[in-house]
Amino acid sequence: MANDTGFSRRIGRPKAGIAAASASILIALLAVTPAKAEELVLYGAGSLRDAISAIAADYTKKTGVAVRTAFGPSGLMRDKIEAGDKVDLFTSADMGHALKLQKDGRAASVAMFTRNSLCAFAKPAAGLTSAYFGERLLDPAVVLGTSTPKADPGGDYTWKMFQLIDKAHAGAFAVLDAKAKKIVGGTTAANPADPDPIASAFERGEINVMIGYCSGADQRRRATAGLQVVQVPEAYSTGPEYGLALVSIDKPAAVGLAFAILSPEGQATMARFGFNPVGLPAQP
Repeated sequence: MANDTGFSRRIGRPKAGIAAASASILIALLAVTPAKAEELVLYGAGSLRDAISAIAADYTKKTGVAVRTAFGPSGLMRDKIEAGDKVDLFTSADMGHALKLQKDGRAASVAMFTRNSLCAFAKPAAGLTSAYFGERLLDPAVVLGTSTPKADPGGDYTWKMFQLIDKAHAGAFAVLDAKAKKIVGGTTAANPADPDPIASAFERGEINVMIGYCSGADQRRRATAGLQVVQVPEAYSTGPEYGLALVSIDKPAAVGLAFAILSPEGQATMARFGFNPVGLPAQP
């Protein structure tokens, strides 16, 4: 498949005015195009389920183009694409998985479309604070839950955080690597039938701290009463940066959906669901 690096450069750093105009024109053209029987297929990271589903629903409402979605750990979703699943867009919780598809000729173009932050969701008894974040994680009384590295970028970001903590506290990486319980993200991390393995792990007392995306704070509070939310301190911050992979630039509806995600309207939706948008215009 052709690799259009020029297009990738153009959409990788969208100027708000140009992106908005381009998205509006393309969506308008699609809206007056006779509806076809085809639908778009989008695979995405689990953390994007609510935000991307909302953008896709808005896109369908404006254009009449149906969007079928599936969400899960980014690494496992990429595995499905590499195994032959046919998709039009892939929204990953990191740039690496999206860029790998482009490198292998499975995607025509890639752009970063939002950022997130890591937070710790903690039971009050864990005594977690920003000021003593590393020290508290190392305390034997803290039972730590994480995502699974390689299968889920959330785990990769967490292990990079462990490395930064190790620079401030020699030997910390080995301790944190050994004590971390991989609750989500891997094929064997939890019971597949459990709709919320993190809440279940808190309820059973298997963990009292969970590292995850700050965008999921409301969900974690709803699922487990009394949880404290502590953002990972800047000294230990490791990302995250989310990547959008467009399989082909020859499919107008898919290009239109990509622009809808990158547009100011799409970026505002990302912000509404707790993400850090990269394409919102500056406020006057």
